[in-house]
Amino acid sequence: MSLIPALNSQAHVLIAGASQGIGLALCAALLARDDVAQVWAVSREASTCEALAKLAEHCGNRLRRVDCDARNEDALQALASEVLEESKHLHLVISTLGILHQEGAQAEKGLAQLTQASLQASFATNTFAPVLMLKHLLPLMRKQPCTFAALSARVGSIGDNRLGGWYSYRASKAALNQLLHTASIELKRLNPASTILAIHPGTTDTNLSRPFQANVPEGQLFEPAFSADRIIEVIGAHGPADSGSFWAWDDKAIVW
Repeated sequence: MSLIPALNSQAHVLIAGASQGIGLALCAALLARDDVAQVWAVSREASTCEALAKLAEHCGNRLRRVDCDARNEDALQALASEVLEESKHLHLVISTLGILHQEGAQAEKGLAQLTQASLQASFATNTFAPVLMLKHLLPLMRKQPCTFAALSARVGSIGDNRLGGWYSYRASKAALNQLLHTASIELKRLNPASTILAIHPGTTDTNLSRPFQANVPEGQLFEPAFSADRIIEVIGAHGPADSGSFWAWDDKAIVW
């Protein structure tokens, strides 16, 4: 199966949040494919990440590491300019950006724990960064088949919310879903061969989930490599007809 539907050439790929967890696993999995020409590994510490450096030793120029804080629009503009110098088109962009309990964000249990600072921190990374990245990379996605996929979360589904809590995280992911759906309508007019997807990767053994893993049912805590493989499978299964939709790691649609 091709990396994305209707792609008949080697792919140029960009991974945001590439220095750890699922993002790092995606870089490794994509570089192992013969149909991937180049991977842009983007994170705040891409140039100093030892794991990415080890990948670069084996892959050479196929892996480009770029330091970029995606919460900063100037940095995103500089990223787009750097990619444009070498690539005329990106076939696949995957945003793994997200925080739950880091950098000022909180996994609130109730309204009493909700703060403006936590909301702002959650939205800055979970919502604003991915869609602003799409905005700045848009010139690289206006021709040929392309897919922009962002990691969302099942708890961002309003229809599936039966437990409450996690106000900032839920709201920021729900807002991301709406922004992605809206962007899919515009991008379909600009490039009918484009696809935008929101993907829930499942509960993965990363820093984001670590404080909450005790409550995860047996067999439902995934290694990053497994989650990366499942994300790639979901992306490969959905083309322009499904643009603007929300999928789980097992390729089942999630209610908005």
